[in-house]
Amino acid sequence: MGYSDPTSNRDLLGNRSLCFIFICAFGVVTLLQQILYGKNYIKSGQQFSRLKGEEVGNWSGLISYPDDGGMKPARNGRKRVKTSELFERWRNLQVCKWEQNKEETDNFKMSLSRCCNAPSFLFTTKRNTPSGTKLRYEVDTSGILHISPEIFKMFPDDMPYSKSQFKKCAVIGNGGIIKNSKCGREIDAADFVFRCNIPPISDIYSEDVGSKTNLVTVNPSIITERFQKLEKWRKPFYDVLRNYVNSSVVLPAFYNTRNTDVSFRVKYMLDDFESARGVFFFHPQYLLNVQRFWAVQGVRAKRLSSGLMLVTAAMELCEEVHLYGFWAFPMNPSGIFITHHYYDNVKPRPGFHAMPYEIFNFMHMHARGIVHVHTGPCR
Repeated sequence: MGYSDPTSNRDLLGNRSLCFIFICAFGVVTLLQQILYGKNYIKSGQQFSRLKGEEVGNWSGLISYPDDGGMKPARNGRKRVKTSELFERWRNLQVCKWEQNKEETDNFKMSLSRCCNAPSFLFTTKRNTPSGTKLRYEVDTSGILHISPEIFKMFPDDMPYSKSQFKKCAVIGNGGIIKNSKCGREIDAADFVFRCNIPPISDIYSEDVGSKTNLVTVNPSIITERFQKLEKWRKPFYDVLRNYVNSSVVLPAFYNTRNTDVSFRVKYMLDDFESARGVFFFHPQYLLNVQRFWAVQGVRAKRLSSGLMLVTAAMELCEEVHLYGFWAFPMNPSGIFITHHYYDNVKPRPGFHAMPYEIFNFMHMHARGIVHVHTGPCR
């Protein structure tokens, strides 16, 4: 009930009291806004962190990006999410410090162990591929390679790595997202470093990407296009590999029949120049199993990227996995345009990989504490 002064027609509470009430009301409104913001933040985090459920189960299919960075309509009638919304959700996740969720990580490792078993089948070895084996190619399934005694001698006796052998691993993608990140020192501090397709790691790049390399993939197409299949001068290719001091090399020799001879030439060349460096060949059945595993997660492509193959292997070989240089969009989370690679802006062949879907899965795994995806500058 209001009480008023009959002589002045003013509220008996006075001006000071009115000011106090106004300040309190403003504080209550501000508090409510913060509460609502907190709910929205939690909701956006849950959209990444839930593994099951219609909303997040379909997340990797919400946007369709061709490799040239353009947008296509979402399939299956799903709602399309704008890049700005995607980036905002990702930025919200960065507010909290990443911590590994041991239970989630162990469950993921167990799934990989059941389907793929990298510690036993990542590479062809004398143990898993005996002499006389009729090895079926990954893609050319009608083609069969007879493992002769000469080929058998190129295989290691057994897998060189075991389950959870390394504590902290870094898998380095070649995306422009890592440019100017100053992450080189942090990467080199990892116990084991994976790299894809012999990217440049010279002094002009090492501040961002580091130089330490324990395992690097080589796509046979690189040997064919840049080094003329090693049919003439082999020294230029050898000089490139010398940058990867003490690094093992792995090739998909049994992806198709065309890859085999070129991959074997790399092994022969390195045996001629140096005997210490390990040269391994992906086991085709392992890569097939990995392809099937990620297809269930929504990554359906003609070919998984080398980066995803290495991340998959690292999940079994390492206790904790950190990803650098993995991004599938022409701009960073702040909306600033970036080059496709950290060393050039050459786009890949369209329609071959499904990079955005790979990145969506990495985002899920980051939110669940399974892998740590680094997209910003390092301290």
